[in-house]
Amino acid sequence: MSDARFDIAHLARAELFSPKPQETLDFFTKFLGMYVTHREGQSVYLRGYEDPYPWSLKITEAPEAGMGHAAMRTSSPEALERRAKSLTDGNVDGTWSEDQFGYGKTFEYQSPDGHNLQLLWEAEKYVAPPELRSKILTRPSKKPLQGIPVKRIDHLNLMSSDVTAVKDSFERHLGFRTTERVVDGNVEIGAWMSSNLLGHEVACMRDMTGGHGKLHHLAFFYGTGQHNIDAVEMFRDYDIQIEAGPDKHGITQSQFLYVFEPGGNRIELFGEAGYLHLDPDAETKTWQMSDIDTGLAVGGAKLPWESYFTYGTPSPLSLDQHIEKYAHFGPGAPDPDALAAELSVPDELEHSRAVADASL
Repeated sequence: MSDARFDIAHLARAELFSPKPQETLDFFTKFLGMYVTHREGQSVYLRGYEDPYPWSLKITEAPEAGMGHAAMRTSSPEALERRAKSLTDGNVDGTWSEDQFGYGKTFEYQSPDGHNLQLLWEAEKYVAPPELRSKILTRPSKKPLQGIPVKRIDHLNLMSSDVTAVKDSFERHLGFRTTERVVDGNVEIGAWMSSNLLGHEVACMRDMTGGHGKLHHLAFFYGTGQHNIDAVEMFRDYDIQIEAGPDKHGITQSQFLYVFEPGGNRIELFGEAGYLHLDPDAETKTWQMSDIDTGLAVGGAKLPWESYFTYGTPSPLSLDQHIEKYAHFGPGAPDPDALAAELSVPDELEHSRAVADASL
């Protein structure tokens, strides 16, 4: 819907579930310098020093890691009503709520794959206490003097059993355009979508395990590659599990560093934002699997098949168990779940198949 372009302003907030809430909180405060702004029940609310609202990240204690929800702010109250109407007219079930600290009327619904998504317009502007007020007028609060502080929430990457269905929903109902995608034959295995000039606010990757409704990663913005280099040294020293990077994606041309916070969720630290989409009618750039090495990492960093393409949260296995199970996963290798299912077929059933297929 070209007339819906820019109805979604940006990703405003996300909620992460963690079975280790204190360790997850320590990760975001001690290492990434986020401020705690509110506590309520089993949840803690945080913001980066350039986030415009009272919080962009909510950490909630839960039995397993995962995404509670992600919310996008519209560009006006009328835009919120238009996008909610498009969803309901498209037979997407949704409900209205108003129960989140610092935010108002919110439309809640699920993606075609089961991700909890929200749309909102009403949002309080963060007002820093006197001791945290910055002299830089476009900065809501001072840069923290702890860890290597992130500026703000950046983007969301979902895992899905059907990338095309999720992509089509964002395009049809929210006015996103797909800036880049990856295909394997006729199957879309990745899509990067934007409602503004950034390379993406939301991305979706195919869940190679066949799962539904998982989070691949939540990203936070540094704006400079040097911070990624400094951060990876910090994570190495303090035993935070590093997955890949620092390097630069060919897709989006952005600088990345992937780590796992102690609760089990994948977090990306975003250096330079990469390519800006100033051309209003630019065509979607399609990457083939034959070019995936450049698409993933221009500098040659290896994004591990045993985790990057298969692990999302919630996960039935711990991260270490998952990596062990998928250690031999990769192009041309069988899915361990499919192989296990094949090996578990009783001999009697195999015999009956052979008889059924025999010539009469």
